[in-house]
Formats: sequence, C-alpha cells, structure tokens
Amino acid sequence: MQIGIFSVGDITPDPTTGRTPTGAERIKALTTIAQHAEEVGLDVFAVGEHHDHPFVPSAVTTMLAWIAARTTRLTLSTSITHITTNDPVRIAEDFAMLQHLSDGRTDLMLGRGNTGPVYDWFGKDPRRSVELTVENYQLLRRLWDEEVVDFEGEFRTPLHGFTSTPRPLDGVAPFVWHGSIRTPQVAEIAAYFGDGYFANNIFWPKEHYIRLIDLYRQRYAHYGHGAPEQAIVGLGGQVFMRPNSQDAVREFRPYFDDAPVYGHGPSLEEFTAQTPLTVGSPAEVVEKTLTFQEFFGDYQRQLFLLDHAGLPLKTVLEQLDLLGGEVVPVLRKEFEARRPAHVPSDPPTHATRVAARDAALAAGESVGV
Repeated sequence: MQIGIFSVGDITPDPTTGRTPTGAERIKALTTIAQHAEEVGLDVFAVGEHHDHPFVPSAVTTMLAWIAARTTRLTLSTSITHITTNDPVRIAEDFAMLQHLSDGRTDLMLGRGNTGPVYDWFGKDPRRSVELTVENYQLLRRLWDEEVVDFEGEFRTPLHGFTSTPRPLDGVAPFVWHGSIRTPQVAEIAAYFGDGYFANNIFWPKEHYIRLIDLYRQRYAHYGHGAPEQAIVGLGGQVFMRPNSQDAVREFRPYFDDAPVYGHGPSLEEFTAQTPLTVGSPAEVVEKTLTFQEFFGDYQRQLFLLDHAGLPLKTVLEQLDLLGGEVVPVLRKEFEARRPAHVPSDPPTHATRVAARDAALAAGESVGV
C-alpha cells in the first residue's frame, strides 16, 4: 500500500501563541514537510489547489515541481485539482510537464472543490458543476491520449487540430484519482474510465463514505475493469500523535477547538468517536486505521492530514517522525497480510502503466492509458 500525507495548505493562527504564519512561511513549510515525508519513508505527498484565503497552494504544479527537484522517490500528487474551473488544456500541459520533471512520479486528484465563489472567479457557473466535470474530463483524456484533437463543447471555445505539449512522458498519461465527498456522479466517472476513487474520509461518519465507495466498486466492475474488490480506492484520514495518548489529547485540544474547519462544534471526544480523526498514541492510530479496511474493503492508498489547524512546523515534523517510524511499518505489514492475492496492493504507477500499455500493444489490443 502507498502511505503518505496530504495538505490543504491553510494559514491558521496557532491558538497557543496567537501567531499567524506568513504566506511565504507556509509555502516554505509545505516544501520542508514534503522533503521530510520522503526522509521518513513515506510514499506520497499531495497538496490541494485553493484560490481563497486563508490557503496558499494556488499553483500546485509549481510547488510539486520544486519538490520533485529535491526528492528522488516520493510520488507527487494533488489532493484536489479543480476539474470544473481549470481549462483542460492547462491541466493536460501542466501535469505532462510535471511528469517529465519528476521522471514519472506524478499523479493527480480531480474534484469540484467546496468553495462556491471560485466558480465566479474563473467565469464558471457553480450550478453546472457536474456538467463541467464531465465535459472537461472527457476533453482532458483526449488531450493526453490523442496527438491531434478536434473538439467542440458547451463550456469552452472549440479546438481544431490542437496538440497539447509536452506530450505525456513515454506516451502514458498520469494516473487520475477522482475525489468526492458527496457526489455519486464522480464515482460513476471514475468507474467508467477505470480511474482511482479517493474519499477524503475526514469529516463524515464511515457510513457516508461506504455508500460512495461501494457504488464506485460496483460500477468499476460493471464497466469491465475487474472485480469490485479490485477497484483502486484511496482514503484520507487525520491524526495527531504523542507517545502517550493523554499528552496527545492535551496538546491537540486547543488546535481542535479553534480550527476553522471543525472548531466550535462537537467536542474533540465526540468528533474522534464519530469520524476517522485519531488523537492518541501511534498504537491507537494503527488500531483505528486498520478498521478502514474492515469498513471499506482492501484499498491502495492511505493519506493522512497532519499539518492543519495552526500546528507549528516543528510539531508537524515530529508527527512525521512518529508516522514513519512507528505507524507506517506496522500498517504495511498488517494490510499486506490481510489482502487477497488477486487484489492490487498499490495503485498504478508510471512504470506499471507503461508496462501494461506495452503488453497490450504486443498482444494487438487497442489501449487508452
């Protein structure tokens, strides 16, 4: 299984000191976090595209290219790229460029986002978000898979004899995840194309995500990509750890209580009981994370949120040390022991996608990658 971290890149005051980092400090912190994730043995670093205050990752491929130059093994991803408000031509070219710069260590997660005003900022109608998703993704696939594209649609000017550049590395497009917390149509799109499906698995009870993941698995099989249990699923989660669970709760409580995303609502104890949030010892994180497989079936990617709610960089790096040293080795061993032989342990990588394409071509099959 691939295990890593994802960030939303929020700028939040530290409730214990009252200090708010600058945008420059937060951007630099994200690059430091990514590099340390590789140092402690994690597989993936993902960051989400945001254009609203108080978030900093507006140009995610720029950030990921910088990180690619300073890492050698880490898979670099987005935790959201807005398929609704970005031009598909821009997405196709930006991520193909990132593919080349990272030697194939690139994938992306597409989503509609949860900030309504962003649609107006980019000249789109939020009431048409599902239609935008469908049309834009169909065009994106064609831009990657076809050398010359002629296209006419509802939401952008036509393309005549257009070739996006650079072409995908080795002629194989980046692997795509589709992220959603509420929209069955997104699960349907992921299943139709045989792409991955990512449930952020943070704010909602497990029953909410079970419905969406089960729908994706059923439709994945319906479209002939494999058995339902072979569908490519990723999950989020959020943790805060200390060697002693009481210390973890005591230290994290002021950050939870003041966090814009979930503060001033249910108590920390209520939230951890009702959602995947784990605040405790590394052993408690392992125990709760292993229940995800029981609820959602075998899956291929686990990403944790560590750097939110105003936590200082020093604390986040300490969290990474605990994650890489005490949690990830146990999770890998336990998940692998539980996984049936016919279920993939990892999501597709650039190397495996190139090999699959070449094998299909050798067998005389027509493939889209």
